[in-house]
Amino acid sequence: MLLVRDELRRSTSPGKHALSIGVFDGVHKGHQALLSRMLSEAESRGISGGVITFHPHPVTVIRPEIQFSYLTSLEKRVELIRQAGADFVSVLSFSSELQQVSAKDFCEMLVQEAGLEVLVVGDDFRTGRNGEGDIEELKKLGEQLGFEVIHLELIENEDVKVSSTRIRAALAEGEMEQVQSLLGHSYSLRGPILLGDQRGRTIGFPTINVGVSADRTFPPDGVYATMTKLLGNNFPSITNIGSRPTFEVGKSRHVETHILDFDQDVYDEVATVEFLSRLRDEQKFQSPDELINQIQTDVENVRKYFSSRKFVSGESDD
Repeated sequence: MLLVRDELRRSTSPGKHALSIGVFDGVHKGHQALLSRMLSEAESRGISGGVITFHPHPVTVIRPEIQFSYLTSLEKRVELIRQAGADFVSVLSFSSELQQVSAKDFCEMLVQEAGLEVLVVGDDFRTGRNGEGDIEELKKLGEQLGFEVIHLELIENEDVKVSSTRIRAALAEGEMEQVQSLLGHSYSLRGPILLGDQRGRTIGFPTINVGVSADRTFPPDGVYATMTKLLGNNFPSITNIGSRPTFEVGKSRHVETHILDFDQDVYDEVATVEFLSRLRDEQKFQSPDELINQIQTDVENVRKYFSSRKFVSGESDD
């Protein structure tokens, strides 16, 4: 386990630490509660507080037959954890070798290489070979190795248990307001702006084509009110996810965004598209004119959406 030990050494500072461990996919409200408690424990002890996260997701190694997709990219996950106040984030490479490490050996590594003094985790947390390290086992190991274990129950949001599974279910239904409520922040997709066929420009609605990694979880095909973060600013926008059936250009998925009152050449820039509300399903229209009429209606609805929220464009925090 030399790689894991090296990753821990390189990403943590000398001394004792409060730690929280997990994948933290989505960095949702439940994760945020863990981070808040971990940082509170660190402050009360006068030590640093950090996060140990895994990439790839353990399920992709333990059950490779499962097709897994992420709520957040690794880059965004680390960014959100740091924004929550963590002093450091250690990304450990999850491998078949790490999968076979016992809970005791893993905890010993955390004590030796990451200065573990207090571990804050959810009450469903397990670690070690075959998930042997549940809360009770971790507390026993803490007594042996000299660290404290604090566990938090899953939090509820409007009587719904906050979990990545629940967020995925809401996302699959296009319930973007529910997704945002559970996450505590907007769901977003980020990627470089790619050169498209420029068909949107020919019908009066230029779009940017955002290249998104195939391992991300997508909302269902359809049209959405979105906020696009680009060139350091926030722009109201409308986004279509789908295969563009009206023009029969194929079955591959595209993320196409029309930014309201914006027409600049931004190819090769990176854009973040935040999904705020689902407007309608993707449709196949009988003619380009029928499509144009619908887009005009969609744009009017998006303007009303942002007007009702008194949105003012400003600098992006992305």
